[in-house]
Amino acid sequence: MELINDEFYMRLALQLAAAAQGQTDINPAVGCVLVKDGRIVGTGAHLKRGEAHAEVHALNMAGAEAKGATAYVTLEPCSHHGRTPPCSDRLIREGVRRVVAACTDPNPLVAGRGLKRLREHGVEVTAGILEREALRLNEAFNKYILTRRPFVTVKTASTLDGRIAAKTGDSKWISGEASRAFVHTLRHRHQAIMVGIGTVLADDSALTTRLPVPGRNPIRVVVDSALRLPIDARLVRDGEAPVIVLTTAAAPADRREALKARGVTVIDCGPGPRVDLEAAMDRLGELEIASVLLEGGGRLNGAMLERGLVDKVVLFLAPKIIGGGPQAPASFEFAGFDRMAEAIRLNDVQIERFGDDLCLMGYPKYEQEAE
Repeated sequence: MELINDEFYMRLALQLAAAAQGQTDINPAVGCVLVKDGRIVGTGAHLKRGEAHAEVHALNMAGAEAKGATAYVTLEPCSHHGRTPPCSDRLIREGVRRVVAACTDPNPLVAGRGLKRLREHGVEVTAGILEREALRLNEAFNKYILTRRPFVTVKTASTLDGRIAAKTGDSKWISGEASRAFVHTLRHRHQAIMVGIGTVLADDSALTTRLPVPGRNPIRVVVDSALRLPIDARLVRDGEAPVIVLTTAAAPADRREALKARGVTVIDCGPGPRVDLEAAMDRLGELEIASVLLEGGGRLNGAMLERGLVDKVVLFLAPKIIGGGPQAPASFEFAGFDRMAEAIRLNDVQIERFGDDLCLMGYPKYEQEAE
């Protein structure tokens, strides 16, 4: 049984924040718990970009009980005027005695200033409680705020021999129902989903979120150098979520205009013949897309990994063996390395089980190992 201490209340704040993942756009998911005299007097989470932050919701709930209370917040309270007033000022004004923050804000506009302001006004400050968990919760925000590029999570499912389809191209279904359900949770939590044109032509999928309860549909992004996306493709005509096509300046003008007429956003990423993937990430960042779930085929996955553009790997491993040699595609297809020591490793690996499938999650390390 967990002891009641700073970690206990911070864990509750993290749970509040995690419940809102996917609905704050480029803003971080933040939770706050107010405790006074051993009682929880207020809770809150940031629910939508441009609306009240977690601290404000918790303070509003607490009312007069906020005076003398301890605020547990998963991210340093803001100290600048953005779309909402500074939370640090509100905490000071309400007479909060102590603030416990899981981590400081990587946003250069905050970056320790919020905690400094609290201390300057006599508020006791503790930082670093469950910091690792808090940073992981907002890994997409942390990257975007510093680089203005989206955090890219590649999701793939393969057989035990590393194949994502049979040699005939059949891929339904490699993973089980529990794994596929979790994938829809991942879609809910990401601003955009990205695939290659080959995936769309093969499956004509909607790339939407299908959960037992209503979920958020991500922006659909298609990498399509030659603009082969059919204007009657399901994702073009269903109106379920915006569609962005990443193409090149060499793509046919008539195809470009036809897609635009259907409400598709067409963006050039390089002169051609292939989409410049680095430029593509820049363009998505300019559109304020902070997180991308990459559900590509082996070539797109491999190209993104080879260029160091994948931040996280989520690999479902099904207890199946399909064979098929080079005709059966693999999760990552690229030129590869000459030596095993040069292989891209995953750090901070976690393994979960979904039904009969294993799910391996980790973060690519791109630096080559020293000899």
